[in-house]
Amino acid sequence: MAISLTNQCVLITGASSGIGTSCARFFAQAGAKLILAARRKEKLQALADELQQTYQAQTLLLCVDVQDRQAVMTAIEGLPPDWQSVDVLINNAGLSRGLEKQYEASIQDWEEMIDTNIKGLLYMTRAIVPGMVTRGQGHVVNIGSIAARQTYAGGSVYCATKSAVKALSEGLKIDLLGTPVRVTNIEPGLVETEFSNVRFRGDDDRAKSVYKGMTPLTPDDIADTILYAVTRPAHVNISEIFVMATDQSSVSHVHRSSV
Repeated sequence: MAISLTNQCVLITGASSGIGTSCARFFAQAGAKLILAARRKEKLQALADELQQTYQAQTLLLCVDVQDRQAVMTAIEGLPPDWQSVDVLINNAGLSRGLEKQYEASIQDWEEMIDTNIKGLLYMTRAIVPGMVTRGQGHVVNIGSIAARQTYAGGSVYCATKSAVKALSEGLKIDLLGTPVRVTNIEPGLVETEFSNVRFRGDDDRAKSVYKGMTPLTPDDIADTILYAVTRPAHVNISEIFVMATDQSSVSHVHRSSV
């Protein structure tokens, strides 16, 4: 029997855009109450207003940068009593910077990817999962990438961070064996979000070229996939979902129309 999300508490990092925003909409529609975490408070507030108006959803906003360990711990420890029991954690916050060769790339870019994609995910997991174990209920969803499986030119550090997400997801599931807490790693291919704009630091033309001539996945596609994994019966753990657009067959194989 599928699990109902009515009144379940779902925490989404990186909720202010892309996959995080789509997850908020899908889970609000399913009846969950949402803790929306991101750095951009005005975007979080606009999303919360939309969710309340459209779905009458309860929301709590956390303006926090997952790279900041102390800020994460303080935010989670300071949750109001009615919001302390997080049933689903969606570790979605993540980014990529640049496409330079590894031996020429900006070390600051490396730090930002490692601190967000690996350490930020770990900080949030460490803050939330002990409560799940104590309560005997919970699900952790990590947003990985096709980049965990296939390294591409100029992306080796980003790929390494997503390989780490894959290993951390598998390791967390091993460590949670004997508890009812579930772990899922979602590994998408090309999804059209702000991802490429962030990678290329606001170069819209370069960002758009990533998806030119093909139909990429949308954030809603991934949110729908996550919702499916989370609502499976309690004895079912969807460990990994590897999902690509029909126009993509690997990191380096993308069908692009000439139109």
